[in-house]
Amino acid sequence: MRLAFAVLGLALAGLPAAAQDVKTISTSGKWTAYTYQEDGKNVCYIASKPIKSEGNYKTRGEVLALVTHRPGENANDVVSIVAGYAYQPDSDVSVQVGSRKFTFFSFGERAWARDTQTDKTAVQAMIKGNSLSVRGTSSRGTPTVDTYSLQGFGAAYKAIGDACGVKG
Repeated sequence: MRLAFAVLGLALAGLPAAAQDVKTISTSGKWTAYTYQEDGKNVCYIASKPIKSEGNYKTRGEVLALVTHRPGENANDVVSIVAGYAYQPDSDVSVQVGSRKFTFFSFGERAWARDTQTDKTAVQAMIKGNSLSVRGTSSRGTPTVDTYSLQGFGAAYKAIGDACGVKG
């Protein structure tokens, strides 16, 4: 089920900005909350860019950390990472918030938690944490570390919960 959702997410990855009317709900610290309609159903998400990126790479696309609510599909608190490059096939991505470590799976340029419980646990750690670090390896073998500030995460998360009617 999680893999099917991930593949669907990949297929729709560029769609909201291009084909949907994405509305900014609010900006809190380093996080921005958005909403749009997809097939008549609300989708709400928060996104942030890293405050620091490390790695011996020449060029990368957009790098983001996101948390998405799709209440019409009963898919809430979905944590995903956009690397700005294709991950090494079948590679794990290490996500750390404080002392909490999570292993995400990768597919193309994205990484997701392996199950909904990991999503929920990661979100709770992000609400309480100060920073998030993501370690991955590109398809060319280049290791990267992206660090995100969690300043404003809790307020942005609450904003998408309110907009999509999801209790956190």
